[in-house]
Amino acid sequence: MVPTEVIKAKRDGKTIDEKALQSFVKSYVRGDVPDYQMAAFLMATYLNGMTRDEILALTKAYVESGRRLDFSDLGAPTVDKHSTGGVGDKVSIMVAPMVASCGALVPMISGRSLGHTGGTLDKLESIPGLRTNLTSRECKRILKRVGMFIAAQTDEMVPADKKIYALRNATGTIESIPLIVASIISKKV
Repeated sequence: MVPTEVIKAKRDGKTIDEKALQSFVKSYVRGDVPDYQMAAFLMATYLNGMTRDEILALTKAYVESGRRLDFSDLGAPTVDKHSTGGVGDKVSIMVAPMVASCGALVPMISGRSLGHTGGTLDKLESIPGLRTNLTSRECKRILKRVGMFIAAQTDEMVPADKKIYALRNATGTIESIPLIVASIISKKV
């Protein structure tokens, strides 16, 4: 996979196959593709969109970039609610403990602000001493004990999305629906 070929294909509105897209993302996470090339790809995606197959491939690349959390051994249904953002959005902070009190497990990997609104983590981290940078082991232990957690992405949990999420904020590509979908789904599966 040659990064410039992936960028040119997306710029020209062509479909990128799964193997090339996943290789491009893996190379970016490893540091072999620089930020400026990923930024060009993000802008081309913003302008030209993605097919469903490309969104699926991007989501898979995000998921496969790190460790997948598995809570199936905890013996309860696992659910999540994703924040749609907005200045007044504090719903996740209230919903997670309410749903957990009914017996479901609510593991939330949340994001920071994109654009002008504060994300769920930004709101939580305004509480002195509250930690959101939990390891996967801590997440599972807390989930087992209290039925929910709200944590930040780490270098082991969806690192491709973490890195690209920050770059989207810096490149004006926040509103790209395909990039939004891949980001959200990769943190939920």
